[in-house]
Amino acid sequence: MKHTVYLALGTNLGDRLENIQAALVALYPDVQVSAESPIYETPPWGYLDQPDFLNQVLMGETDLEPLELIRYLKQLEADLGRLPGVRYGPRQIDLDILFFNELILETPELTIPHPRLAERAFVLVPLADLAPDLCHPETGETVRDMLNKVDRQDIKLFKTS
Repeated sequence: MKHTVYLALGTNLGDRLENIQAALVALYPDVQVSAESPIYETPPWGYLDQPDFLNQVLMGETDLEPLELIRYLKQLEADLGRLPGVRYGPRQIDLDILFFNELILETPELTIPHPRLAERAFVLVPLADLAPDLCHPETGETVRDMLNKVDRQDIKLFKTS
């Protein structure tokens, strides 16, 4: 069965644009990307003493179930050069599940929708490019509603050419 997923991509080490592009290629065929947001340059969040990030959100389809998908994404991160490090610290690539259909899931390994989604302008800005009217299955708020509650002044469109 095909599931609709929204994934966040982030990177702040090495060739950031290349990292995003490599992740897009690596997702196929297990995640078939149907839409990509623009890429944004964003300041670090949580742990501030690190380089700025590039962030993007994708919409796609997958046959994988939620726990299979998160394990697949974590393996892709490792394959693409991510090393264990400090929480919210610098990373080669970060792949997160934001939404999985309208699923609400809380396990030790995975929480869907992403638990800090509503606080993060670096996710909400690109997500709003793809799905401003998408409703959070727990709160009923749209992505646009959540975005209107966060400070997004430091989120800048990244020029890729």
